[in-house]
Amino acid sequence: MEGLNEAIVLAACALGAGISMIAGVGPGIGEGYAVGKACESIGRQPESRGAVTSTMLMGCAVAETTGIYGLVIAILLLFVAPNILLGHLPV
Repeated sequence: MEGLNEAIVLAACALGAGISMIAGVGPGIGEGYAVGKACESIGRQPESRGAVTSTMLMGCAVAETTGIYGLVIAILLLFVAPNILLGHLPV
């Protein structure tokens, strides 16, 4: 029974890590859309290039934090959580 408990904990951590990596899809789509619209805006009004570029870069940096948080959670679930959770299993 002890081996089954360990397998369940490891499988749940791996599944959670995989699900948390889905968080990287949203920022990728959002940043691509933002850059496309910024290029379109610069194409229409080239003199506003500096303001559009700085605003776009700030928005992309904020959006990227979602993907980074998902990566941190996945790393924690793969390398830290199993050791903690296996230590709490009944013997």
